[in-house]
Amino acid sequence: MHPAPRALRRAAAVTAALLATAVGCAPQPEEPAGGTSSAGKTCEKGKLATWTADKLTIATDEPAYEPWFKDDDPASGKGFESAVAYAVARHLGYGKDKVVWQTVPFNKAFAPGEKSFDFDINQVSISDERKKAVDFSSGYYDVRQAVVALKGSKAAKVKSVADLKDVKLGAQVGTTSLDYIDDVVRPTRAAAVFAKNDQAKSALKNGQVDAIVVDLPTAFYITGAEITDATIVGQFENQGGTPEQFGLVLDKGSALTSCVSRAVDALREDGTLARIEKQWLSDAVDAPVLK
Repeated sequence: MHPAPRALRRAAAVTAALLATAVGCAPQPEEPAGGTSSAGKTCEKGKLATWTADKLTIATDEPAYEPWFKDDDPASGKGFESAVAYAVARHLGYGKDKVVWQTVPFNKAFAPGEKSFDFDINQVSISDERKKAVDFSSGYYDVRQAVVALKGSKAAKVKSVADLKDVKLGAQVGTTSLDYIDDVVRPTRAAAVFAKNDQAKSALKNGQVDAIVVDLPTAFYITGAEITDATIVGQFENQGGTPEQFGLVLDKGSALTSCVSRAVDALREDGTLARIEKQWLSDAVDAPVLK
């Protein structure tokens, strides 16, 4: 005997209500990191889910070297990376008074583990290996690595990558500079590895190494202001046909990654990054290419 039509309608209504309740209680799909919610507020200026509410925490190493930071003061807004950091902050809706600086050693910035900053800016090159542990923004600077040696030294006369094989080279630990020594030069003697660039520069002055490898703007600053009897031997070609880029470092899976990348992309498109580069890195002109 079949149920009466009224009973069927009542059962269908109860089933629909139960389904609606179940759906309402079920976990809903999360918004993609950095995406825009239905309210459009995920990247809303000044209202991001930052480490400290209503503040943007930016990290870098100490000391903060020129030309990236002026007078070892990241908060001054002077120096290429300080200026870039504040430009990104403004684009995200955070004025200078809303930015908090934090000291984080270079190597620790992109090591695995939860971060206590919103993003780090410290000449960190974007690489697939580092992406396993952290997120990166879009690149904010295209860079090449360069070799610095004392004027008149045997290393200063180098003309090619092959000529560097018997040169005692040094670089800071964890850097692309060190990678270029190990992977491109492949010297007959192991590279000297230093915790800080300051130590590498001292080793060069004291004759502990014949030459050091640093990024090109740093090479120009070293030879122009710090070790005036040093010279830029040359720069390396980019590997793999793509430019090496510095990127802002974020926690792995950070909800801010897309928002920060959008800010960097916008600053590149409107010419802000080019203007900042011209102001603070204008001395970093071309150097001979080592092939």
